[in-house]
Amino acid sequence: MLTDQDFYYQWQQAQEAKWESLCGRCGACCGAAEGDPCEHLRGSKKGEYYCNIYENRFGEHRTVTGKIIRCVPIRQIIHSSWPGDECCGYKRKLKNNIYRGKGVER
Repeated sequence: MLTDQDFYYQWQQAQEAKWESLCGRCGACCGAAEGDPCEHLRGSKKGEYYCNIYENRFGEHRTVTGKIIRCVPIRQIIHSSWPGDECCGYKRKLKNNIYRGKGVER
């Protein structure tokens, strides 16, 4: 039988997986649309992007040309605009929830 702590941990893991699944791997939030992406952004053979230091991505990094950037959780910038953000799965989810009157899932 699961303890409350075990149940909560499993629920947290499921919520994190659900949130992460919204990402379409467009790379826009990492600068791909601007032509000077984060030095850790990589492209896959399927045309998607991924971060090669994803688990440790937050904080100060450099773009491929050496410009200093700061990687932050998407929740901190979701209400902002950036080049290419129209492909962002998180922003589409937010927009759909607002149009449907659901508010923002957190």
